[in-house]
Amino acid sequence: MTTKNKKRSRLTEALLETAKDMKNAGILGETAYEKITMRHLEKDKPVIEPLTAEDIRTIREQARMSQSVFARHLNLTVGYISQLERGIKHPTGAALVLLNVIHRKGIDAIL
Repeated sequence: MTTKNKKRSRLTEALLETAKDMKNAGILGETAYEKITMRHLEKDKPVIEPLTAEDIRTIREQARMSQSVFARHLNLTVGYISQLERGIKHPTGAALVLLNVIHRKGIDAIL
């Protein structure tokens, strides 16, 4: 996944500046401000790389886990992990994101 480099309009810039001023003045809470800025500032999203069957098997083996234990930690079925490792299926959505996190930061990132 990649992010689009979309230029913000002058109106969006003005609204964001006003929201920042409201936060600094204590009129707008930090939580509300973060919701506005995350949606409008289009911060860079991490690149989610596709993982091969060998990548997934290597991730699991480096974690020193069986397929069953690995599946349990990822809230997936053993059958699905097996299919991923054999290349029958390819991870998508939340499973792909979680596997990417583990690939980058190690299994301790989710334990």
